[in-house]
This record gives sequence, C-alpha cells and structure tokens, in this order.
Amino acid sequence: MISVEGLSVEFGARPLFSDVSFVINKKDRIALVGKNGAGKSTLLKILAGMQQPTSGTVAVQKDITVGYLPQVMVISDDRSVIEETERAFDKVSEMQDTIARLNNELAERTDYDSADYMALVERFTHLSERFQMMGGLNYRAEMERTLLGLGFLPTDFDRPTREFSGGWRMRIELAKILLRRPDVLLLDEPTNHLDIESIAWLEQFLARSAGAVVLVSHDRAFINNVTNRTIEISCGRIADYRVKYDDYVRLRAERREQQLRAYENQQKEIADIKDFIERFRYKPTKAVQVQSRIKQLEKIVPIEIDEVDTSALRLKFPPCMRSGDFPLICEDVRKDYGDHCVFHDVTLTIRRGEKVAFVGKNGEGKSTLVKCIMGEIPYTGTLKVGHNVQIGYYAQNQAQLLDGEITVYDTIDRVAKGDIRTKIRDILGAFMFGGEASDKKVKVLSGGERSRLAMIKLLLEPVNFLILDEPTNHLDMRTKDVLKNAIREFDGTVIVVSHDREFLDGLVTKVYEFGGGRVREHLGGIYDFLRTRQLQSLDELHLAAPAPKAAPAPEPTAGKLSYEQRKEQQRQRRKLEKAVADCEAQIGELESAVAILETQMSTAEGAADASLFERHATLKRQLETVMDEWEKAGEALEAFAAEA
Repeated sequence: MISVEGLSVEFGARPLFSDVSFVINKKDRIALVGKNGAGKSTLLKILAGMQQPTSGTVAVQKDITVGYLPQVMVISDDRSVIEETERAFDKVSEMQDTIARLNNELAERTDYDSADYMALVERFTHLSERFQMMGGLNYRAEMERTLLGLGFLPTDFDRPTREFSGGWRMRIELAKILLRRPDVLLLDEPTNHLDIESIAWLEQFLARSAGAVVLVSHDRAFINNVTNRTIEISCGRIADYRVKYDDYVRLRAERREQQLRAYENQQKEIADIKDFIERFRYKPTKAVQVQSRIKQLEKIVPIEIDEVDTSALRLKFPPCMRSGDFPLICEDVRKDYGDHCVFHDVTLTIRRGEKVAFVGKNGEGKSTLVKCIMGEIPYTGTLKVGHNVQIGYYAQNQAQLLDGEITVYDTIDRVAKGDIRTKIRDILGAFMFGGEASDKKVKVLSGGERSRLAMIKLLLEPVNFLILDEPTNHLDMRTKDVLKNAIREFDGTVIVVSHDREFLDGLVTKVYEFGGGRVREHLGGIYDFLRTRQLQSLDELHLAAPAPKAAPAPEPTAGKLSYEQRKEQQRQRRKLEKAVADCEAQIGELESAVAILETQMSTAEGAADASLFERHATLKRQLETVMDEWEKAGEALEAFAAEA
C-alpha cells in the first residue's frame, strides 16, 4: 500500500535518520517506537505527505487513502460537535457521483476481457466498498456511535466546539478521521486525551478496521492490544520486528546482547591490530604486514549499539516521617458548580501505605476531588487529612510554578540531598534531559518538558502522601518504568489519577471509579476493575451509572472484619490469577518457540537436521504440561469466583 525507499532526513548537518526502507501492507498494525527525538512524528508526517524528506521516496498505491492525526492541530470553533464531525463525509456525494459514472461506463463497454476493463471493475469495487464502509448515505448513526465511543454524550452533539477543551476537540478530529475509513491510518499519540473507556473503544474499533494502522504511542497496553508489528527508529536507522511490542522488547534485548558481544570482539580485534602495528612499525622486515594491517584497520566498519536503556536507573524517595494510620477520610463530600453537581455523597477511607487509582471518564470529578483534598476549592461534607501527612502533589499546573530563570540542572540540584546529588545527571537523562538539555533555562522549556522537570523535583522531596494527576502524559515508556518502580518502592500513600492501564497495573491495589456523580470503590488492581466493568455493556458507561443499593451501616467491629476478609479474599484471588497469567505467558513463549522450529524444519536444511526434530518434540511435551497446569489453575480460579 505504501512503499518507503532510501528515506533520509537531515536538520542542518545532523541526520535524523538515513537509508530507511520498509513497506506498509494491508492489515499491518505497526507500532512506531524509539526514544523521544528519534524522528517518529517526523516519519508519520512524511508518510502523510505533510513533510518532504531530504532524500528517498514514499510511493502510495493508486486510490489508497491516508488519514493522519497529529499530536497538535488547529480546530475550527464556529460549528457544533455534530456539524464539525459531519465534515468527515464531505466527499460522500462526490464519491457517489463517481460510482454512478463508473457504473454507467461499465454498462456501456463490451471489452470484458481487456486489462483496461478489469482495472475499471477493480476501481468501481474499491470505491463501492469504501462508500459502504463510510455508511453510504446513512452515516448519521455511524457518527453518533463514534462520538459516543470517544466519550461524548448525546447532549454534547449540538454544543459549539469552542465550549470544549483542546483534548475534547482532538477527539472530534479523531472521530472525523475514523469515520472517513482511510486505507492507512496514521495516529500520533491518539490516547493522550482519552480516558480508559474511550481507549478500550478505540482498541476495538481498530481491531475491526480493515485498513492498515501506523501509530506512535507511549501507552504500552494500547499498542500491545492493537499492533502486530513494531518498527524501531534507533541510531538513525530502523529495525523491523514482525511482532507486537512486548515480544519486540524481548527480541531487542537479545539483539543488543548480540551487538555488545560483536562490539567487544571487534574492539579486541582493533586493539590487536593496533598493537601489531605499534610493535612492528619500524621493522623493515615487517613493513608489508604492517601496511596490510593498516589497510585492514581502515576497512573495519564500526559496530553500532542501540541507545542505552536508562530504565534500569532506580530512584528512591528520600526518607520522611511516618503519617497516621488514615491519611485521608472523606464523609459525604459533595461539590457543585452552580446547578451542576460534580459528585455527591463521596465516602472513602485511604489507609497508610495504600496505592489507589482514580479512574473514570473525563469531566466526572477526579481532578476536582484532588483539588478538594489539597484545599484549593470549597466543598461540603467532611474531608480529613491525617496526622503528620506531608503531601507531594503533581498536576499540570505544577510545572508553571518552577523558577524560569535557573537551569534544569540547578532546579534539581536545589532539592537533591545526600548521595542522590551524585546521580543528578543520570536522573535527568532518564527523564530525557541528557547532555546539553540539562543546561537549558527552565523558561525556554516546552510545556511537556516542564511537566517532566516538575515530576523529577517531586520525586526528590521528602513526602509521605503522593497525589499524581496524569503523571505519564509526557513520558516515554522507559521513563514511565523508572517512575513506576520508584512509586512501587515508595512506602507512603499514593493516589494516581490516570488512564494508563499498563502504568497502573501492579501499582495500585484499589480503584475508585468516578461516574454519574458517584464514587465507587473496587478492591483489586486496574485489570480486576476492567474485568468487572466489562461484565456490563461498555455502552452503559455513556449513561449515568445507577446508584448502588443503600446498605445499612455496619457496626465498626463487623466493618473492620469484613474489610480484612475482603482483603484476604482479594489476595487469594490475585494469587490464582497470577498462576493463570504465568501459565499463559509460558504457553505463549512455548508456542512461539515451536512455531520458529517448525519454520526452520520446513526448509531443506532444517529437514535434514535431526536435532531440530528432537527439540520440537521436547517443546511440545513441555507445552502439554503447561497447558494441563493452566487448565487446573483456571478451574481453581473459577471455583474460587463461584464461592466468592
């Protein structure tokens, strides 16, 4: 569908990437990965025809359409949501006229066996299929389904787009692109402005989409669920892996190990050659050998190693005083803006050391409750912050409070204490402030860079209660791993407002769901919560969720016992789920290994290699054993769930 040949891009004298070649085929779901600044967004713009490369070609097959969603775009403010979305169908009538014209031409012609006639049939079929995919003339229902899937309410359809934030207007643009049903969809960070439900809807939409997808995203769960191929930009070149992201990470680690071994061997070879040259340079009897070694040295092509993965860097919060047993207690908290009730009757208790997530659709009050906790806005009800609680708060506006007149390095140097001061450069590098970037003044940083700097500053402050509002929006996947590991090892209390499932997975043990003016508690991790919600139709999330049945208030002793019992039950369930997940991971690895061997065995060389058949038999036996264990673990989990 799209063929890229010898692509090179240079900014000034610095090459961004060079000699890039690959092909995008129908049904390809490609994750474009690489560190920030590697050129991912630039490559998408080139594929979309919005930027020209320094050299090389991008060939797009005839009649192939391309849809492109950039990270930032200018959006019209003079239409309603439904009117702006309807612009996706501007070409429907034009397409209908073309189909009618082609149909008439096919009816009039009689050269049925000619290549020209077959090309005409193919074009007519292609356009007809696209017309039907776009809903034909009954596209209103498709528009409404797409807008609802992306989080809009029916009452939003006739509202002017100017009433919505930039994130919501980006959803309108995404809806328009999806409704056009392009053959190739190019998406640059599509999940940045979506909540968990909308991301899940987008995953399902892309899974049903017949065209190809190329996307840039830092949401690991999203790209794992959507993509089947990973193209990495590294060292100015690309590496093409025909696997999803998790498998790519494993293969990349193996490749880097091979690169390191090859690099070490090459360095030893170079050292040996140089040593020979130095020892015999001035001996006439060795002149021919010395010249031969010099030529040999000149011909050696240096082996490049992929960029060092800084995610292994470990950050640890500085020691702080112990807080009380209950850092936060809310009783019947309510917040209204005029006639609009954001939430009401919010009653929750967070214990010391708990790590919890606030999730829900945008606009349901997650950040509003955080502002109530911080005392930034008034509310009704009772909200108590516990004894000796020291709150570290991260929000987007925290970045605006940084001193713009000092450098990035000095900003962190002023809060770093003890041994951590010796690692400031490493920490800054892990959060993408390596090299000269650490000497920039804060005032010249972009909004995303300031947000990252504010996050580093928070990580080095002695607090015992962290409140993080969308902390991962400007972080790549490796940097998110650094942050996640630091929070996981933090022995204080944490509230995370986030839509990033991969980040929350294994981090939080309780989820508070915001929706319909209520806040509901779900024990367990983020995927426990998602499994619970998926028992109901996702369409119900667009409606006000029904209020839970009122239950009589338990006695204090019984309530505590019930809580402890539920915690123990949840612990047992997680143990069983982990056993199932471990078996599934082993099954996936073994099936991949078997498939690789079977591919090798299908070749002439492999058919003659008896060792391959022996390894294949061994792996099949291991696979059968793990499958039995998986079935037993699954039955145990089902039995536990039935008893619970």
